[in-house]
Amino acid sequence: MVREYSAQRHLPPLESGDRLTRPEFERRYAAAPHIKKAELIEGIVYVASPLRHEQHGKPHSRVITWLGVYQSLTPGVDLSDAPTVRLDLDNEPQPDAVLFIEPDAGGQTRLSSDGYIEGSPELIVEIAASSVAIDTGSKKQVYRRNGVLEYIIWQSYENKIEWFCLIDGDYRSLSPGADGIIRSQVFPGLWLAVEALLNNQMVRVLEVVQAGLKSPEHDAFVQQLKK
Repeated sequence: MVREYSAQRHLPPLESGDRLTRPEFERRYAAAPHIKKAELIEGIVYVASPLRHEQHGKPHSRVITWLGVYQSLTPGVDLSDAPTVRLDLDNEPQPDAVLFIEPDAGGQTRLSSDGYIEGSPELIVEIAASSVAIDTGSKKQVYRRNGVLEYIIWQSYENKIEWFCLIDGDYRSLSPGADGIIRSQVFPGLWLAVEALLNNQMVRVLEVVQAGLKSPEHDAFVQQLKK
């Protein structure tokens, strides 16, 4: 958020458990530059704990690398690292990664006048360590209700990845094929070698996504986005 301290009035500190409107959440977050990540989920504030390298920073970097390769070769698709997303009046999460179709290409989101993502990104990724109960519980339901089409949760302590696709109003798990690869239903060519990602075999991860980028379905998707 824009961190401009308002001298007009003293704002209470932003704390986990506060029940706030979205405008009040944004005001307090803007006035707390020491807080690096805070989210509003169903009207309740969650201030993130400091992030550990092995449980969060390292898997986060792998996900961004994988998604970044796909985005860089898919015109009309954009990627953002830990952005604030204005979903609705009670929910303003800060997901670890979002992949979305640009508004001009027919995507679900738009950029606000002050530069924030509004609406539901097509794909959201969360690295769930200390936040696992929220990411697999209330946040998952918020994303489903708001029409986030695909949701990936990497539970880092269990070293497990779940990939959900919104089908008939509910999230259903996408399973790897016989080759161990999960293929996105929303972003053709976004292929993931799950075990390779979990085991930090990034050469294999990048080989697989590059194969997806050369697939006929990815070519057709790019052409569709250009229309």
